[in-house]
Amino acid sequence: MGEGSDTPGPENGPVSSPALAWPASASASAAVLDARAVERDLVQACQRGDREAFDRLVERYQRPVYHLCYRYTGGHEDANDLAQEAFLRAWRSIGRFRGDSAFSTWLYRIAVNACLNHRAARRPQTQELTETLPDPSIGALSRVEGEEEARRVRVAIAQLPEKQRATLILKVYHDLSHEEVAQALGSSVGTVKSNLFHALANLRRRLGAEAG
Repeated sequence: MGEGSDTPGPENGPVSSPALAWPASASASAAVLDARAVERDLVQACQRGDREAFDRLVERYQRPVYHLCYRYTGGHEDANDLAQEAFLRAWRSIGRFRGDSAFSTWLYRIAVNACLNHRAARRPQTQELTETLPDPSIGALSRVEGEEEARRVRVAIAQLPEKQRATLILKVYHDLSHEEVAQALGSSVGTVKSNLFHALANLRRRLGAEAG
């Protein structure tokens, strides 16, 4: 056998190399793992007293925590105060966080407890969350109707019993799993499912009665 007979060439046909495409799902999973690793490092730095690390966690969760408090209280001022209180409580108790749940779940639990303990006067608000700019293509009438529907939903949610309200907000608006909601509220998965069922039923009944 002559030298180079095993070397790919025109006489042996082209060499085909297997595709090395990284699956999109695997890439997404890797990104999630990286984010969790960064978050874990930030939490550990906080537990060593690093205030800048905590500031980075605040930047990451300031908006969702504020939204949670807003959806619970219905008022921007109350939501802002409660979000700040939640972060202050988190900083003071970060040393007791053991990582049994995700940091976000632990933080949501603190925020929910702050909302549950809130005893200030609560008035339905007509302000909208400024998550997006108004779409100029939407007619004025449609925009008013959309705002009115959002107001009706907020008012109906504000009238739910507190645990039902917290369960609905965490599950529907923050897309937590039943297990994560249970951890955030310090209850069982069965209780979460029951509260969610009754919350949705009460919400439909209230909205239906108002429409009727």
